[in-house]
Amino acid sequence: MSKFQARVLWGRSLGWSHDLPQINETPTLPYGTESIKPSPNNFNNIYLELPRSSFGLRGVVALFSIPILIPCAILVLYVYWTYLVDGLSRDWVFDLFAMLMSAIGLWASIFYVKLDLTLPRDEPIRFNRLRRKIYFYQYRSHYIYLFSRKRWGLQPVAHNWDDVTAEVYRVYAPGHGGLIENVMLSVRNPETNEVIDRVFFTHTLDQGKAYWAIARLFMQQGPEALPKFVHPPRDWNDDDGLSHMHCLAPKVQWPADIDRESRTAPSEEDAVDGTR
Repeated sequence: MSKFQARVLWGRSLGWSHDLPQINETPTLPYGTESIKPSPNNFNNIYLELPRSSFGLRGVVALFSIPILIPCAILVLYVYWTYLVDGLSRDWVFDLFAMLMSAIGLWASIFYVKLDLTLPRDEPIRFNRLRRKIYFYQYRSHYIYLFSRKRWGLQPVAHNWDDVTAEVYRVYAPGHGGLIENVMLSVRNPETNEVIDRVFFTHTLDQGKAYWAIARLFMQQGPEALPKFVHPPRDWNDDDGLSHMHCLAPKVQWPADIDRESRTAPSEEDAVDGTR
């Protein structure tokens, strides 16, 4: 498990609006934070675990993409076979364009269907206040390498808490309800100040503000400072109450070494489990 990814990203991505308060600023919980849903998965005197889902509507993408796969595949094969048998026709430009568009549609459909079916049912983030680290249950995917085992799959990663910044991104999408506000967490290399990783945090700004305030409050003052949450924590590995697509999704299973490290103090003697 590396401390950070061996890559450099843009300082700000397209659509960046502003940063949420820095980790060392005194947090103020937004109104109604105690009613946040879903509430934290778990917290004790060592770590806090927040739920996360990078797919907003689980199963919808697969439901609409699977029917597109068949006609796109048929059209691509038809045009390709026509070229092999009959050669180029008068409308070869149109045929080539149709095959190209169908191939792109086929490729995109495969990507989203695979992502919808293989993405874990929860992608939690753990904040360890004694180690001052943040652990991401991160699932990686790639638009081009659809069938690469190296570029697809669970790749948990840990970063230093002091290197994390919460960023707000705003994109206007007329067909998706207008203004979309996502919150991302970026990680900077403290030696060069370059962004070395950026991961998804929340789909909405309100949830992002609440979760970010909860995380900062926990890391600064401990579990005693957190409010009494109205909604009980959710066991995402329990199928009860989950949609059919969520039940088909892989369960959360941290690698043993990361699971142990993220839930314990730097010294095993200090790892007192105070789970609530």
